[in-house]
Amino acid sequence: MTTAQARQDLAVQPTPLALLLLGREADTRSERGVECPGDLPSPSDPDLVARARAAKEKLGEKVFVLGHHYQRDEVIQFADVTGDSFKLARDAAARPGAEYIVFCGVHFMAESADILTGDEQKVVLPDLAAGCSMADMATAEQVAECWDVLTDASIAERVVPVSYMNSSADIKAFTGKHGGTICTSSNAERALNWAFEQGEQVLFLPDQHLGRNTAVRDLGLSLEDCVLYNPHKPNGGLTAEELRNAKMILWRGHCSVHGRFSLDSVNDVRERVPGVNVLVHPECKHEVVSAADYVGSTEYIIKMLEEAPSGSKWAIGTELNLVQRLANRFAADDKEIVFLDKTVCFCSTMNRIDLPHLVWTLESLAEGKEINRIQVEKETADFAQLALERMLALP
Repeated sequence: MTTAQARQDLAVQPTPLALLLLGREADTRSERGVECPGDLPSPSDPDLVARARAAKEKLGEKVFVLGHHYQRDEVIQFADVTGDSFKLARDAAARPGAEYIVFCGVHFMAESADILTGDEQKVVLPDLAAGCSMADMATAEQVAECWDVLTDASIAERVVPVSYMNSSADIKAFTGKHGGTICTSSNAERALNWAFEQGEQVLFLPDQHLGRNTAVRDLGLSLEDCVLYNPHKPNGGLTAEELRNAKMILWRGHCSVHGRFSLDSVNDVRERVPGVNVLVHPECKHEVVSAADYVGSTEYIIKMLEEAPSGSKWAIGTELNLVQRLANRFAADDKEIVFLDKTVCFCSTMNRIDLPHLVWTLESLAEGKEINRIQVEKETADFAQLALERMLALP
């Protein structure tokens, strides 16, 4: 099935923003990275699949390829394991014999893999410009300034930072240094419960929607218990009193993919597909999550569809590559799976990892050329690992 046919089957229409590419020559500490330095093979090369297979076979046990769920099918076919960002980083750590970890994902994921793998292992990102717009919404300088604002408001000592896995190594290190923990979309409730046992308030970075949805849906807090810190405004756009009264201080960040879904999307799909079950990721806006039938992580979404009865109908609010893959996978089981929105909603930066980039990467490594290695500075890695270890120890 072609991409065009899949889009038609999922009732989506292309949008000019579907494959938006980020800028060149950006700050290398940013998720946007820099442009790929290599001479890529042509996307029209009919031998790309055979070339990738040959290079991977030549590397043998020296290479371990990780494929995030949101990757293109053309890339996923070469992944040794698939999963979400943290699962993949742990899978890499469990393969100490692999000299090269090729992470088909985005920059923060490769950083996490570098933090968790051995010093002798080399983590490679096929395109350095494959980043995450959400992770870019919180820089180390901005978060340090926020902490100064909390200190001036006399609340820093009672605030515990909780950072989403979808954040840079710098932000994870800040979290570890200030007594906080990392969370995933699967364990955010446990992470927040732990944080409130350590302190009275939480600074949640960088995804406001996951923080708000977890606090309100799972912990029973009110929307009034949450304030939104805007790093582009003086003092985050908040008064000292608003900061002191808040239980959740949410960073003004969001996922560019999940943020596109709206309440209108939910209402529209219920009209178009009678009897549909709406299943969305908790990175969606609060009104979307409130209107959905089921809410959960990527792994939760996959499990729900695996266990769904034949003949059931589902509208999925997450990245389109995954939705297409699930629709194709379960079509034989008579499960109708459609995309929640009418327009294409690929993760544009995840889509930078395509077959030409993967072929170039594998062939370069097979020729002994070390390229696109992701290395986290030691002090940053140590504090980031501390935060990750706190997450692994959550009750």
